Amino acid sequence: MHDRTALIEMRIDRFVRERLAPAVYRARQPLDISAWEAPGEPVTFAEAAAAEYRPFAVGTPWGRAWGTTWFAVSGEIPAAWRDADGALPDGTVAELVIDLGFTAGQSGFQCEALVWNRQGAPIKGVSPFNNATSAALDADGRVDVLVEAASNPDVGSLFTFEPTHLGDPATAGDAPLYTLRDMSIGLRDLAVWELLADFRLLRGLIDELDATSARRATLVEAMDAAIDAVDPHDVAGTAQAGRDVLAPLLAAPAASSAHVLHAVGHAHIDSAWLWPVRETARKVSRTFSNVLSLMDEDPEFVFTSSSAQQFAWMKQHYPALWERLKERVAEGRFVPVGGMWVESDTNMVGGEAMARQFLEGKTFFQEEFGIDTEEVWLPDSFGYSGALPQIMKAAGARWFLTQKISWNETNRIPHHTFQWEGIDGSRIFTHFPPVDKYNSEVTAADLAHAERNFADKGRARTSLLPYGFGDGGGGPTREMTATIARAHSLEGAPIVKHSTPREFFETAEAEYADPAVWAGELYLEFHRGTYTSQLRTKQGNRRSEHLLREAELWAATAAVRTGAAYPAEAFRRLWQLVLLQQFHDILPGTSIAWVHRDAERNYAAIATELEQIIADALRALAGEGDRTLVANAAPHTRSGAPALGIAAAPAVRDVAPRAEGAGFVLDNGVVHAVIDARGLIISLVEVASGREIVPEGQAAGLFQLFRDTPTQWDAWDIDETYRRHVTPLDAARAVRIDGDAVVVERTFGDSHLTTRIALAAGARTVRLSIDVDWHEQQQLLKLAVPVDVHTDRAASEIQFGHITRPTHTNTSWDAARFETAAHRWVRVAEPGFGVAVTNDSTYGHDITRHAREAGGTYSLVRLSIIRGALFPDPQQDQGAHHLEVGIVVGAEVEDAVVEGYRTNLPLRVIEGAGAEEVAPLVTVDDEGVVVEAVKLAHDGSGDVIVRLYEARGRRARARVAVGFAASGAVETDLLERPVAAAAVVDADDTTVELALRPFQLVTLRFTR
Repeated sequence: MHDRTALIEMRIDRFVRERLAPAVYRARQPLDISAWEAPGEPVTFAEAAAAEYRPFAVGTPWGRAWGTTWFAVSGEIPAAWRDADGALPDGTVAELVIDLGFTAGQSGFQCEALVWNRQGAPIKGVSPFNNATSAALDADGRVDVLVEAASNPDVGSLFTFEPTHLGDPATAGDAPLYTLRDMSIGLRDLAVWELLADFRLLRGLIDELDATSARRATLVEAMDAAIDAVDPHDVAGTAQAGRDVLAPLLAAPAASSAHVLHAVGHAHIDSAWLWPVRETARKVSRTFSNVLSLMDEDPEFVFTSSSAQQFAWMKQHYPALWERLKERVAEGRFVPVGGMWVESDTNMVGGEAMARQFLEGKTFFQEEFGIDTEEVWLPDSFGYSGALPQIMKAAGARWFLTQKISWNETNRIPHHTFQWEGIDGSRIFTHFPPVDKYNSEVTAADLAHAERNFADKGRARTSLLPYGFGDGGGGPTREMTATIARAHSLEGAPIVKHSTPREFFETAEAEYADPAVWAGELYLEFHRGTYTSQLRTKQGNRRSEHLLREAELWAATAAVRTGAAYPAEAFRRLWQLVLLQQFHDILPGTSIAWVHRDAERNYAAIATELEQIIADALRALAGEGDRTLVANAAPHTRSGAPALGIAAAPAVRDVAPRAEGAGFVLDNGVVHAVIDARGLIISLVEVASGREIVPEGQAAGLFQLFRDTPTQWDAWDIDETYRRHVTPLDAARAVRIDGDAVVVERTFGDSHLTTRIALAAGARTVRLSIDVDWHEQQQLLKLAVPVDVHTDRAASEIQFGHITRPTHTNTSWDAARFETAAHRWVRVAEPGFGVAVTNDSTYGHDITRHAREAGGTYSLVRLSIIRGALFPDPQQDQGAHHLEVGIVVGAEVEDAVVEGYRTNLPLRVIEGAGAEEVAPLVTVDDEGVVVEAVKLAHDGSGDVIVRLYEARGRRARARVAVGFAASGAVETDLLERPVAAAAVVDADDTTVELALRPFQLVTLRFTR
């Protein structure tokens, strides 16, 4: 027979476009509209309900950028729609239909709204592809609602990455962005709507089937016949005839070996990104309203949502919605997942902060819903730390889900379901949805891709399908659930079933009892610029993490030693704010200007409050008198002050530099440094061994400026091509001695750079205090430290340990890892000698190998200091910044750990003290076993919690003792719940003996 497939496909597409879609609504009834524009930030329903509204018409522009316009909408179903008994025609439903003036951009990235009833309860959200609700009509067919419309600008949903003024309210302007297109009652024809759903799925399936497939040919001919069955001039009256033609095709079952997709409703609402945090709370309310409305319509539909913070917003701001939500959670259809406060970054978040993500998130879900979430849900974070498996297991998690690694530019992870092993050997069952997205629209293309792409065929046949409009919220739609109903068992497609994350993971574990193992980090070969963008945000995070450590330590010590009140509620509130700002588009520096300015203000307020808590606790401990003490919050003895304790200690001074030849020398008997006339360190020698660490012909402390124009995703990405265009900043405007430092001043472009190079007496760390007044754009500033050691790997600190990465480029995996994240230090070493580089706020590094002039290789450590991306914040990082860097000569891993803490936790001087000393609450007899947190228990019992880890990467035995009256100690999980001892080998009331494997994390609870 002649092949008419292409013509029939064209016929199908036009039939859908011109006949079916326009016939979904048989009739429309305009409504009465009036409007009130809130003058500033969003207001409460009560304030809006009391406002003075003015008449408004469809076709009128509305909405300045980031504004809110409330529409009062009223009317009723016209009598002409009803029969003599007052009933609507069979097979129809009346619903409120709203078009705010939606643009071609994505759902969630433009205007959207929430429909409220007059009693102040949310009814449903409104967005481009989900803009109708029958719940807005009362039993008599009347509409009387308020519509809270947000005129959020589309900052860049088409992702052309052009600089925009819309991300900052100060520059966004006041001109209206949208024009109201529709507010009416629509009479929806259910048979037409169902036929449209049939056509969309089967037409999509045609595109996915092989051209020689008999099933495909049958679908093409049947859809052609279905079009013939529908009268184009009476679509409503003949739609069922078209459905009858297609019914046998939809009834044909899937193959017995077909892939099984567990469809889980999802929204992935970014807690901030191309919108501010305050707007996210409203996005959550709209999405959750949509979800609850869809649950009322479809009893099979299940939805899952992560981020305890987003639930907390609903409890705080939307009490009526919260009550409905709790009912569905109890029913098991609205499923909280993840167990974290937010879906955070995992590359830069500190170890203790990562623990608190789980403590706060899981505690919230337990307290509010009685649920212990066992799955960790991070579909969109930009890579996953090798420490995460242990942290997740310590929080009671069994499973981990992400899909972001599918964005890799170069390599593909060879599994979709596997065991992920962390740096300590902990393993967790992990799944990457092979649909390769977390916001599937349940198209035939998505279903087919998931089945084809699944990497574990032959050993497993189950994967998870997260579906629903996401990023900016919205969630699943009735069109998506209609597809799931049709694809439950459909020839030529995978099997699709409504499910929950728990049901999926239990099924996957049962069918795949011995999955492959992936060891080490899940490095994302993409978005490497996130380690550097928005320096102030990153500095605020690092400083807040360490201030919280100090404040909890000294407040707990004061509570135990003096009976001072422990500010538990303040700590919880401050931690939750810090955790929120670790969201994976805030801490990585990829949000609009508004978000980062808010974060900077928040960090300043956090610091002010914590500094006061620390001052109050230290004063309570030190008393009043005429002594001078120092408080050491670090886990290692420093300058005579015990770890975690307070003592009188002599001041440690920097050695005085001296001029020598055309340069300068710093020498403290441990380290000998030579700085040349350019202000570069041309020699750095460990005096005892005579070992020179600066390779011949190289210089340490060299700043380099690179062209930084990534192919896409400006603030997110650093492309490997940056290395092709470098300008060494080796010309100094001035090099001079200033007190106990050599000061180097440089200018470049429109920017100014000052570095103070200093060396403390007895120290092996040369300190670089850097002040940069940055006014460059599309440039990347790096600091180079060449190190004369021959090695093919480097160690980088991560949470509760460190990871070792190759510095060679033997494989495509190695070559793709050209920019990596580290916390407080990196270290390169050969047997017997190493050098560490510490920092106080830098995360991005590149570490490479180069040929020495005299043979062999040296290592080049470079820190990524600052960038100037243009999207989404065109003023990213402009202005003044201060950073600290240290070069640690002759550093073992233990030295790197100690110096990393020293750089980030300076001693505090207490003047006018009465006490001679304050003993630490806890001591550890092995300096390689590091105390990360000392605090009072989360439950308010007054018990003391001590969290520690093995830091060197080798087995250790350690004795932990507390300096207060205790009645016993137990090992706990991160939620401070007793667990079977994994590290404790012996214990009495005040002493615990530990046997630790490399990088093992342990939490101890001492009962007072």
